[in-house]
Amino acid sequence: MKRIVYADNAATTPLSETAFEAMKPWLTEFYGNPSSLYRIGRAAKEALNEARMTVGRCLNAAEPVNVRNDYAPGEIVFTGGGSQADNLAIHGFMHGPGAKGRKHIITSKIEHHAVLYTCEALEKEGFTVTYLDVDGQGRVDLTQLKNALSEDTALVTIMAANNEIGTIQPIREIAALAHSVGAVFHTDAVQAVGHMPIDVQAMGIDLLSLSAHKFRGPRGVGVLYVKKGVALEPLVYGGGQERGLVSGTENTAGCIGLAAAMKEAVEGMDEKMGYVKRLTDRLVEGVMKIPYTHYTGDPVNRLPGTASFVFEAIEGEGLILFLDNEGVMGSTGSACSTGSLDPSHVLMAIGLPHEIAHGSLRLTLGEQNTEEDVDYIIEAVAKVVARLRSMSPVWENGKPNLTAASNLHSH
Repeated sequence: MKRIVYADNAATTPLSETAFEAMKPWLTEFYGNPSSLYRIGRAAKEALNEARMTVGRCLNAAEPVNVRNDYAPGEIVFTGGGSQADNLAIHGFMHGPGAKGRKHIITSKIEHHAVLYTCEALEKEGFTVTYLDVDGQGRVDLTQLKNALSEDTALVTIMAANNEIGTIQPIREIAALAHSVGAVFHTDAVQAVGHMPIDVQAMGIDLLSLSAHKFRGPRGVGVLYVKKGVALEPLVYGGGQERGLVSGTENTAGCIGLAAAMKEAVEGMDEKMGYVKRLTDRLVEGVMKIPYTHYTGDPVNRLPGTASFVFEAIEGEGLILFLDNEGVMGSTGSACSTGSLDPSHVLMAIGLPHEIAHGSLRLTLGEQNTEEDVDYIIEAVAKVVARLRSMSPVWENGKPNLTAASNLHSH
């Protein structure tokens, strides 16, 4: 019987027992609508407020003056996930009074599509967007950022850590540059929260997006941190929940599960992430022994559990399917669309040739993984890569024929 190893924790994580137990009463016994005045409704509202307080403390958000108000603390807004939080932050700020008529946004070429597509939609409305380059390890060019800033810049939105290659950005420095021209700084920290320290006050963060299922919370619930004084236009109109920004009856159990998982992740972060980093280092060392393999991203300043590779003369989708047959679950940056295989925008942005970027593999480990898992992954990847190369039209005499690969992908 094959070993089953889950190594795609950047896509989603298994729900922690702590989060599950915290959620259960709010799915069964205390099922009231938080907007209702009777007992189980009031209990739900109080539990939501306590969840907000927990999230706020994990991020070091400002403590509210009145912890009993309807939306305490006011800086924590629950959303339907990370993508919704990104949309609310970017669209909501640019259309809100806080933009003060400014029309310029700065982002990077390696952002999540929730950010890139929102920026593209705003461009169609007449806003201008600058897409910053990154270096070969995925780090934003701070000089280019400084030169792009102007009196018309309203918002700078740069992710805390990349979801594909794991590179961590210099958030504090980026925020300071944004503030130097009076712009607001938003960070998509969906991949970062629970895996690296985040302090919104110390880092100068005005808006921050996160999602529960990236740190062993439930799917379908996220948070937008909104610094006091930053005004947004609502994303969803209706009953006025979540400060009127995301109307709709709150997912009480989900929000409580998010807070429980986040508290657990943050409190034990150093020990757990130290363990995960050691596993990842072992994984990288083993996989890099495969000939014609490249590590992508910053090898030092990266998320503890992320390992991203490209294999020459390999197609990413075939790699994932064959690994699945071996019991290993990972992901690829290549996506099959309308009959053509397109490489990841992140891998292209860091300068990988088109023909090499196709063979990408992202393996992301979590605290539930073991050394035995890692050793099995290394063995499975080596086996699958060898098998795929033996069938590849661009693998000749034990090495890739890059000319053939380039011709193949140009059609």
